[in-house]
Amino acid sequence: MPRNSDRFITSFNRIDKALDSELDSHKGIGFSKAVRILTKYNAVIRRYKDDLLEFAELRNAIVHNRVDTVQVIAEPHDSIVEQIEKIEGEITKPKLVIPQFKKEVHTFDKEDSLSSLLQAVKEKGYSKFPIYDGINFIGLVTENGITKWLAENNETPITEVAIEQIMPYQKDNNHEFIAKHATIYEAIELFKDNMEEGNRVDALLITENGERSEALIGIITTWDIMGVQ
Repeated sequence: MPRNSDRFITSFNRIDKALDSELDSHKGIGFSKAVRILTKYNAVIRRYKDDLLEFAELRNAIVHNRVDTVQVIAEPHDSIVEQIEKIEGEITKPKLVIPQFKKEVHTFDKEDSLSSLLQAVKEKGYSKFPIYDGINFIGLVTENGITKWLAENNETPITEVAIEQIMPYQKDNNHEFIAKHATIYEAIELFKDNMEEGNRVDALLITENGERSEALIGIITTWDIMGVQ
């Protein structure tokens, strides 16, 4: 059975190789420096930056403080080995928003009736609706916008109301588009970054390359992302 030190070094070397590959094989840059550089571009590395830098120190202690080629001064604790192996998996095989959040997205045209949208709420439990003008995306209607419209137009029969009449009551910047190859941590950061800027994003809309002109292949709501922390 492999020793903890052997498992740790094996996992560390795989991470090192992955970082080197992402940096386009710039040899000699060093593990810690590679982590600091990639923190600016890679959401997974950014998430585990502190752990990775601590692993670098532990790796040096194990490798440089060997008694001989067989013995090491100390064996890493089981929890440390499990953590580095987990992070190795996150880095070498990151979870992407597709297929994790791949689903058929229920969309509406601006000329569709509000009553048809509310029927979808009743039957499917949906609360976020991408709205189109023909093939052009024009916004995301949520329960918030619907509630605001109802509050001011409670005497208007909803069968006579088109969805486009709801749009002025809906916040414009309540969504973002994200590419299918983005990692789940990139999605989490989009929600968090907007929140830190004082803007609540209700959903991320997934397309092939993150372009609003492309067909929707999935959607991520704030509720969806909570279980991924």
